[in-house]
This record gives sequence, C-alpha cells and structure tokens, in this order.
Amino acid sequence: MELFDVYPLFDITPVKGEGTHVFDKDGKKYLDLYGGHAVISIGHSHPAYVNAISNQVRQLGFYSNSIKNPLQVELAEKLGKLSGCEEYQLFLCNSGAEANENALKLASFATGKERIIYFENAFHGRTSGVVAVTDNESIKAPFNKGHKITKIAFNDAETLASELQKGDVAAVIFEVIQGVGGLDEATTEFYQQIEKLAKENGAMIIADEVQAGYGRTGDFFAFQKHNIHPDIISIAKGMGNGFPIGGVLIDKNIAPKYGMLGTTFGGNHLACAAGLAVLNILEKEELLQNASAMFDYVKEQAKEIPQIKNIKGRGLMIGLEFDFEVANLRKDMLYVHQIFTGSAANKNLLRILPPLNIEKKHFDTFFKALKISLANQK
Repeated sequence: MELFDVYPLFDITPVKGEGTHVFDKDGKKYLDLYGGHAVISIGHSHPAYVNAISNQVRQLGFYSNSIKNPLQVELAEKLGKLSGCEEYQLFLCNSGAEANENALKLASFATGKERIIYFENAFHGRTSGVVAVTDNESIKAPFNKGHKITKIAFNDAETLASELQKGDVAAVIFEVIQGVGGLDEATTEFYQQIEKLAKENGAMIIADEVQAGYGRTGDFFAFQKHNIHPDIISIAKGMGNGFPIGGVLIDKNIAPKYGMLGTTFGGNHLACAAGLAVLNILEKEELLQNASAMFDYVKEQAKEIPQIKNIKGRGLMIGLEFDFEVANLRKDMLYVHQIFTGSAANKNLLRILPPLNIEKKHFDTFFKALKISLANQK
C-alpha cells in the first residue's frame, strides 16, 4: 500500500528531538523554530513530560468516556487556574479542527441558528464545518460548500453589524492572531465590537485559540489582551506538546445535556497525562513570561536587519515580513543552516513558532544565519 500523497515534503527525516532541536536519521542537528506548526510548547522530549506519559501508560493508557476519569477533572481545574478561565466548562477532544467543529455545533445548539460569520484569511481546520469557514477555496469539496456562512474583512465593523442584524447568525468565529493567514491581528476596539454586536443580536463569539493559545503570545490566551469574554474558546496545538489532544472551553451559560457532544478518544488517560505535564511545566518554568521576553529580544535583533520590513504577532508567535517571497530563503535556512521556519498565506512572511522554552542564544544563531542567507539572496 502506498501513502496518499497530499503533503509536499522536505527531504529530511527527523528521528530524535531534544529541547529546541531535532536530529535527522544521519545525525544532523536542526534548530526548530517552527515546532511542527506551533505544537511543541515545552520543547522536544522534556524529561518531566516523558516521565508523565511513561508512568501513565504503565498504569492505563485508555478507556472510553463511559467511565469516570479523574485526570479530566484535574486537567480542567489546572487549566482553569493557569488561564484565568475558571468560569468555563471543558470538553476534551483530539485536535483543533475537532475543537472548532464542536464549538460551531455548540453555538448552533445554544442559539437555534445556523449561519456563521468568519473573516478573510481565516484558517479554522479542514473538516466539514470548519473548512467552510476557512478562507481557502482550494481545500473545499462540493460537500463542504453547503453551510450557511458569510466572510467579511477584519476590522470591518460596519459590515459585521449589518450581517448580525439579520438575526440568523449563530456565531462569529475568529483567530485573534491569524496563523496560516499571516499573523494579522485586528484592533481591540474591533474585538470588543464583535462581542457587543453579537450579544445584541443573539449570536455567540468563538475565539479560535488553537495556535495562539497556551501561552504562545505571552498571555495564556491571545484574546485576553483585548478584554473580551468569548462564549466558546477552542484549543489544541500546544496543549499536548505533540500528543493529540484538543478542547473546547464553554461558558457556563451554555448548559450541557447527555449526548450533545461526544468522542471516542478525546480526554483519554494518556492525553490527560500529557496535558497536565504541559501545564505543570508552563507554570514551573514560567514559559509565558519567557515568551514575552523573547519577543522583546527578537524585536531588538530584527532592527539590525533592514530587509525585515515588519514584525507581526506577539510572544513566540512571530512573523518577519520582507518585501520579497521567502520560499527560497526558508530553503536556504533549512538546508544550509539547519533551521526550521514556517510559511504563511502571505508569501513574504517568515513564520517563527518555536518551543516556549527557547533561549536568546538560539535566536542569536537564527539571526546570524538569517543575515548570511539574506546576503546570498541577492
């Protein structure tokens, strides 16, 4: 049997990870400034994380959600405490797309409505409902195009108000900082307008924190900078440091009922052990504070490179924008300097999403290599 060939692959085979680095099958060492799409939050093979998973799988790796699992309760309590979102309820699932699917479903259940508003350059996932509210027509099959959706521009409060006033909108879904779309962030005023207008018109707001959440921006969640209270928050990527786990934080005004949501694997014992280990390490090693400090350092270092025209994002969700397409620059950084970076829909943007325990010395290595690569681009 052959693999279904849907991924354009770099000719690199990582076999080991350690901290901010990965090693390929030939022993070559790479600096990981991409974290596998912002998934690696506490570093590769963190000893406390490895021990937590190992100890749990020796006891019980999995049982279904038909029994009590105290680890889920422990995870919910720890997450509430560290995030400041103790007034929410937690539903556990397996991925960001699944979290967003459940978020949309909950909003529709709670409001009795079906239309969803989303924004230009949004990426919310590839499954049926969330791909419909993802701004990329090339990944939507005819089956995905039957949903009632409306796309509007970021910061366009006038159109948002007009659409919400029609009265048929279940939810407005947004990434506070767009990931794949290019690290754009609307104004605080606009996010507060979303909340106000949605409330006035019987709609809910869904903050997609799949990529920006879990301390990556320096706040636990990116929306917290803007002083808003989403009805629903979706989480995933950094939540398990590579172990598949996602979740939905649900305002207590939304009442659960048996059978409303469900999952076979979501919130299993091994996933909860991974999730708890991540939270414990984030807290113990003060990684949110490190994310903020490293962003300040990156901004200072970037001033020395005139080719960098703009710095987007916050914390360790960083976009370095140039006035040329960066595809060749990324390849040079990878194959010549052994540094992983990321791309975006904005082809001039180099995306930086490293583990949250990265240090200044790692960015020194990056900027030294970047200067050499940029000189070679001429």
